[in-house]
Amino acid sequence: MPPRVRAAAAADGDGVFRLLAGFATSHRPDRAVFDDVTFPRVLRAVADGSAEVLVAERETRVVGYVLAVRMPTLFAGGTILELLELCVEEAERGRGTGSALIRSVQAAAVGSGDVEVTVPTRRAAGFYAGLGFEETAAYLKWPVG
Repeated sequence: MPPRVRAAAAADGDGVFRLLAGFATSHRPDRAVFDDVTFPRVLRAVADGSAEVLVAERETRVVGYVLAVRMPTLFAGGTILELLELCVEEAERGRGTGSALIRSVQAAAVGSGDVEVTVPTRRAAGFYAGLGFEETAAYLKWPVG
């Protein structure tokens, strides 16, 4: 049975950080920065409609989260919702948790009138294809620092 998916709240910080610490590969999350800056900033973005942060929970334990940002575009003729982070506790993988989080993001995009949902990924292309995503582009990055 998939877990319950809901909007993230400030009280979810411990669970989200625990998952983030195991997820991040190119950056090492700093707990003080997360608590004082990052998580509050993300929750403000949710409040103003420019992001979606959802958590999956079993009983009261956060077992997964997803972060997506809403961006205005000219090329698409409206806003796109880009999935930036999806993290599911290892013991939850294969139990429908990630799929439930993604379906909830897709529903949020429909409800907000977004034009499309995008996700930059290499390792999980098959997972997203199974949820109706189509390959369209390669992503490149330029590190600022």
